[in-house]
Amino acid sequence: MRSPEQLRADARRMGREQTEAESLLWQDLRAKRLDGAKFRRQHQIGDYIVDFCCLKHRLVIEVDGGQHDEEAAKDAVRTRRINEQVSG
Repeated sequence: MRSPEQLRADARRMGREQTEAESLLWQDLRAKRLDGAKFRRQHQIGDYIVDFCCLKHRLVIEVDGGQHDEEAAKDAVRTRRINEQVSG
């Protein structure tokens, strides 16, 4: 498990090193451009850092590329744990 300091450092690094897909999506999500919803990027939820989230609507968006094809079981665990954090 990563320390809170490590999670913050990882979130900052991932924000600077966005993929092209994340960058394109952020252009549509930022500044309340999607029906007035406020999104955050690289936001910590529990022990995870999610790509984008709207806290008001309890919505998380993960932009996964081809590298995640082999990690479907790990992604399922992550999804379940994030759902528990957001719903709890």
